[in-house]
Amino acid sequence: KEIDQFLRPPEPNALTPKDVDIDSASLTNAIKRIKKAIAAKESVVVYSDYDADGITAGAIMWETLHRLGARVMPYIPHRVEEGYGLSTKGIDTVKELYNPTLIITVDHGITAREKVAYAKKLGIDIIVTDHHVKPKALPDCTIVHTTKLCGAGVSWFLTKELLAVQKRLNPESVQGLTFTDFERDLISLAVIGTIADMVPLVGPNRSIAKYGLAAINGTKRVGLEALMADAGLTKGTIGTYDVSHMIAPRLNAMGRIEHALDALRLLCTRQKDKAELLAQKLGLTNKERQQMTEETTRHAKSFVVSHITSHRSPKLLFVVHESYNQGVIGLVAGKLVEEYYRPAIVVSKGETVSKASARSISGFNIVEAIRSCSDILVDVGGHPMAAGFTVETKHLAALQDRLEQLAEKELDEKKLMRLLRIDAEIPLERATEELWQKLRDFEPFGFGNAEPVFATKNVSVVDHRLVGKDGKHLKLRITCHGSPITIDAIAFGLGELYGKFKSGHPIDIAYSIDMNTWNGSRKLQLKIKDIHSLAS
Repeated sequence: KEIDQFLRPPEPNALTPKDVDIDSASLTNAIKRIKKAIAAKESVVVYSDYDADGITAGAIMWETLHRLGARVMPYIPHRVEEGYGLSTKGIDTVKELYNPTLIITVDHGITAREKVAYAKKLGIDIIVTDHHVKPKALPDCTIVHTTKLCGAGVSWFLTKELLAVQKRLNPESVQGLTFTDFERDLISLAVIGTIADMVPLVGPNRSIAKYGLAAINGTKRVGLEALMADAGLTKGTIGTYDVSHMIAPRLNAMGRIEHALDALRLLCTRQKDKAELLAQKLGLTNKERQQMTEETTRHAKSFVVSHITSHRSPKLLFVVHESYNQGVIGLVAGKLVEEYYRPAIVVSKGETVSKASARSISGFNIVEAIRSCSDILVDVGGHPMAAGFTVETKHLAALQDRLEQLAEKELDEKKLMRLLRIDAEIPLERATEELWQKLRDFEPFGFGNAEPVFATKNVSVVDHRLVGKDGKHLKLRITCHGSPITIDAIAFGLGELYGKFKSGHPIDIAYSIDMNTWNGSRKLQLKIKDIHSLAS
């Protein structure tokens, strides 16, 4: 049954609350409160997060309520001025702007117990929709929560159930679109959050990813079309890589260094001219974000190198500087993990309060590690692999010391060894177009459902050359001893191996099987992950 569901995932609309681990009673209460707000024309605010998951979650919720006739406005806090999630400043702002009687949070709120209490004192009801790890003390309000989906997934599931109720009451349409078309359109947004937030692409998320990618490739949403065009993507060919590396970073860039509301406007606009202008703005902002990330990463790496000595190599990296932009510290932490394979915390140091982002490795729950220091933190939230927190600057040294001690205790050398999982060892002649075609049944690949990696021993390099900018990559021609078969291969990031291959000397390779399409023609190639047994 599990194999069948994996190869033929159910349509997302068929998913039940039990499938996604959402409490049915809480879901019913949320729908009842939203219906009441729509009917009474109450002022409603959808309060989003400023990353790609939060932006798509906000677009899904706002657009659904708007199409159902609600008086609803979207709100996204400013990363630096207001910080993550609900804040008293943000609540005061929406109170002044829109005087809402209902706030719906998307992609945050599960840790905002005090902020929810503050809003209720002002006469505002709160519905929290979130997927982050629950704290011990929950907010006193209606909560729609699961860790099985991303923030956009939770938002989408609530709107799916709301639309099902509204469809029974009025089966015609939702402001010009059939319910089916509108639901399919929303899944094209949910998949962006799902892939961007790196939730495992198995179970319900696999359904969202598979059908969501199909919806993106057939979308008529002018904002998505403009975003894809600006990124140089062609509708009909969009996969998980394009979403994670081309679409999501453009949405994220706005919240990182400007304001995320323009990203939400782009997703929701119905005006083609406006969509094109906003897409260009996102593209330019993303280039600025890339440059800022590269500069900060270089600085952070030099900091790490200067603090690693022959006597001391910390098992957790803790990098602090007052020049770091809060919008890129999470990306920089991720780059440090890639480079050194250790949990990394990067801190944007302020005069009195500092903001930090953390990324981790398998086997070290970073959010729980940080929460163990809650007595000296302002707030903290996140997942086992990624977290963010605020701390008074005067506590930074003590926090670093405690977290380094915790990592020293929990991380042994085995956990700090980067491993490449090999799914199967096969002879080179089995790497065929037929096998490549069969592997399409396993798509979409992504976090939690990695593309299969094969290994073949004792192959020889017939020819190799450097390719790419600065010769960072290798193009190879591979064969097996005694076999007439040769096959092309590309080894990204392994340019330093150029010139180290000796004629007739066998090597072992780990790779995935790829189809290289160029100028209308296609040819099978291997994407090399690693090479062993090089001649000395």
